[in-house]
Amino acid sequence: MSTTSSTVPVPAPAPTRTSGPSRLVGGAAIAVAVGIVTENAVLAAAGAPGYDAPMGEVVAYYAAQRGPVAVATGVVALYLPLLLLLVTGLHGLVERRGGAGAFWSRLAVATGASAVAVLVLVNVLQVGLALSADASFGPSPAAELVWRAHAAAFALALPMLGVTSVATALAAHASGLTGSWQRGLGLAGGVLMLLAGLATVAVADGSPLLFVGLLGLVLWLGWLLATGVRLLRWGGRSR
Repeated sequence: MSTTSSTVPVPAPAPTRTSGPSRLVGGAAIAVAVGIVTENAVLAAAGAPGYDAPMGEVVAYYAAQRGPVAVATGVVALYLPLLLLLVTGLHGLVERRGGAGAFWSRLAVATGASAVAVLVLVNVLQVGLALSADASFGPSPAAELVWRAHAAAFALALPMLGVTSVATALAAHASGLTGSWQRGLGLAGGVLMLLAGLATVAVADGSPLLFVGLLGLVLWLGWLLATGVRLLRWGGRSR
């Protein structure tokens, strides 16, 4: 009786490689942060009006600044898919590392996708204003409706980004991808954006509460940059 089958060694399963995915997620995190900063820098340099500005000023701005609006919208079109890549890629990393924090990474995918959808609406309305604004005719009820819808959509995007910030921070920390201070940064940013979201109508009407949400956004950008750099370095070491 042959014993060949009992003596042939069975190869061990290959270890799961995570250096590639971690680099991809880290790069996406940094790119999203850079994209958001670039978008807002372009609009600020062009003198974008606040949500409490008179409609005459709003129409004059969009009539005169189509170029900056086009550039900012193009940047948004680049970083929104990268935000989806970030949350779905993070969920994949969490699953590869044993699934700790999987609930939070799934939540991040859901809220991140919702935020992307609302931010698309924010920018579609902004492009519509830029294409239709004519300073010689002044403000109109239609232009005011589009402007108010644009402001309301942005105000609604803040709490969605807040939940995304909290969920990504908890998921990354639970799976050992980030340290405690990074978790705190993401949680603080998310809570501030959620607080601003509780006053959606006021924020859309130009309330200073908007700056609470913007501070939270800045903290989340810090989390994105710190986590992105950490994942890039971790991916390089795990090769």
